[in-house]
Amino acid sequence: MATIQGNDRDALADKEQLAAVRIAVDEVDDQIVTLIARRERLIRIAGTLKGDDAEVRAPDRVEKIIQHVRSAANKKDIDPDIVEATYRAMISGFIELELRVHHEDNG
Repeated sequence: MATIQGNDRDALADKEQLAAVRIAVDEVDDQIVTLIARRERLIRIAGTLKGDDAEVRAPDRVEKIIQHVRSAANKKDIDPDIVEATYRAMISGFIELELRVHHEDNG
């Protein structure tokens, strides 16, 4: 019967560890999607409450959000640039959604 030697054993352990990490990442992604769904519901409500497109775009509010999440990232010792880039992309998508909702609501 063949046995796993040295590097082969390390490679197998790395593959098993990578598989476990991927499962954990998938679980985190599921949690993130759940939170994005909650955020979307709130954005849809906000879109019906705002007076015009400028209020939807709200660049000052966007920058406050970015400052908030960068601060939160620093407190959790994670890369604030990654958090900011993620949030800017997400906010951009949500602004487009909110504009659509706002236009539908205000005819």
